[in-house]
Amino acid sequence: MKESAKSRATFVVVAAIVRPLFNLMMNKKWEGTERLPAGGFIAAPNHCTEIDPLIIGHLLYNQKRAPHFLAKSGLFKVPVLGWVLRATKQVPVERSTAGANRSLQVAQEVVAEGGAIIIYPEGTLTRDPDLWPMKGHTGAARLALEGGIPVVPIAHWGAHEVFPRYGKRFHLFPRKTSRVVVGEPVDLSAFRGRPLDKATLAAATDAIMEAITALLAELRGEEPPAQRWDPAKQQQAKHGRFVERGGQQAGPGTETP
Repeated sequence: MKESAKSRATFVVVAAIVRPLFNLMMNKKWEGTERLPAGGFIAAPNHCTEIDPLIIGHLLYNQKRAPHFLAKSGLFKVPVLGWVLRATKQVPVERSTAGANRSLQVAQEVVAEGGAIIIYPEGTLTRDPDLWPMKGHTGAARLALEGGIPVVPIAHWGAHEVFPRYGKRFHLFPRKTSRVVVGEPVDLSAFRGRPLDKATLAAATDAIMEAITALLAELRGEEPPAQRWDPAKQQQAKHGRFVERGGQQAGPGTETP
């Protein structure tokens, strides 16, 4: 995607601040960056801590790909942060159907111009007690199938040890390592040409989530759960922070079924 002078300048300033900080905070090990397509694509990472976007943004920026996220619309109202998001052409997401459709249209334009759009299929931080990817939303699959856009699964592990999910402070010592692996584009050929109904989108989303989960299992050296965590079945909200019974904010491993 052709970035404006303002966007490029803002990215340079943000990178000059974020990259040295992250290099100080943790070691990094990146694998598979050669699998990133030359043209536009959707990056689909797992989501387990609030600093995830900086981890993925760091990786893509270092590969000379300006990261464009679908970000909650409320973030654009935050002083300073909102200005940075607008200046770097991030895409605001509204929860309404009309707003969501507009967001996907803008994302499609970004990709059509050769840009990289980052979509977290889970929609929010995973509710899974052990931080495995949970059930995904269909936005990434819809965008991919409507536009014939490659979806690149990305898994990362380790950043949650530096800043735990819903944490209030960083844990810098002992020094941790953030590991990221980029996978091959997800094969969605079986779904192309089919009506984009609920069943098709759900199956395509499952394929994307399976690819992300397989990469994460490789990073963790563990077997993922047989069933993907579904917030609806656990009586949890789809968006925002979740709380335990009794009103206490839940952290890793503290969800109650």
